Amino acid sequence: MLSLRVKGPANNCGRLDNRLSDPQWQAKFCPARHLSNAHLFQQQKRSQQASQHAANLRTRRQNISCTAINRHLVVHEDAGVSLPLEEGLAEAPQKLDALYRFSRPHTMLGTFISVCSVSALAVGPTGWTGQAFIVLLQALVPALLMNVSIVGLNQIFDVPIDKINKPYLPLASGEFSMRTGIALVVGTGSLALVMGFLTNSPPLLATLVGSLLLGIAYSTDLPFLRWKQYPVIAAACILAVRAVMVQLGFFFHMKTALGAQTVALTRPLIFAISFMLFFSIVIALFKDIPDVKGDAQEGVRTLSVRAGVETVFWTCIVLMEVAYAGAIGVGLMSPVMWSKAVTVAAHTLMGLLLLWRAKRTDLNSSSAIYKCYMFTWKLFYAEYLLIPFLC
Repeated sequence: MLSLRVKGPANNCGRLDNRLSDPQWQAKFCPARHLSNAHLFQQQKRSQQASQHAANLRTRRQNISCTAINRHLVVHEDAGVSLPLEEGLAEAPQKLDALYRFSRPHTMLGTFISVCSVSALAVGPTGWTGQAFIVLLQALVPALLMNVSIVGLNQIFDVPIDKINKPYLPLASGEFSMRTGIALVVGTGSLALVMGFLTNSPPLLATLVGSLLLGIAYSTDLPFLRWKQYPVIAAACILAVRAVMVQLGFFFHMKTALGAQTVALTRPLIFAISFMLFFSIVIALFKDIPDVKGDAQEGVRTLSVRAGVETVFWTCIVLMEVAYAGAIGVGLMSPVMWSKAVTVAAHTLMGLLLLWRAKRTDLNSSSAIYKCYMFTWKLFYAEYLLIPFLC
């Protein structure tokens, strides 16, 4: 029998045992045993790593659940995914800008100025009190909401045309879904009607309901409707709202809400209605001139498509100049000197500016015509600013 003798002191046995357990010593003198132990060590290490990874995953899931509960999530309607609040806030400026364009701001400004102007005409220069301002807000807020509803309804049914003529509008560009557009139209229109009903003012409610009905008839693509494709009827719709309903409705609302027992038509109010009759016809005809290409492609036979751009353009300019000539005549008959001076000077200046701008407009350029059209809206605003000064 082969025996192994270890020289040295007895405590060398402990050293030998330590060497036997040393991985480096095993690798040198007992390679087979070292490989077995190394394999077991790697398995243990992998098992520990797997356990640690599972624990990390559980921790992350808990953190995500807590985050979803504690932080609000914003649901992106069109994409169908949930976005963190920070991303929703980052998109807010773009959504507000799209809503701004959806509201057609030049019409919103026109509604704002016209309601304020007619209300000032009803109150007079010395009649403004806290109650008068409240009555004005009761009319102004639902009027602006109804404006959004009416112009939004027109955009819903004009998407194919707007993709050609006005691709920057949010429904045409895809920034708003059709569902969003319908929700805005229904929501703003309903809220306007509710507010009008709660004011207990028949003139205000009649104005809001009448405007909405004419807006539906003008834009909606249903049998016997879509009146915008008939030039005379389309002009009559805009004329009825801008020239008649706005003037009479808000004037009577202001008078009755402030306690007037009887309401009489005043000279400035009659002038405002007469002048806005011309202006409303011009707006109804002028607004279709830049849209000739899209209207013709979609089969909408506006007067601009039928008679041509140049004919309709100069017809609008002549009508406005006739209105300014009439305003100058009314101003000359005023018994108040300062009112006479303001009315004559202002309308003479605006008539000259319109003629100057018209002569500089390139009728072969849709963008140039559109800029001239927007210039007529500025004259529209200026006229409402002048109306309270009429005596």
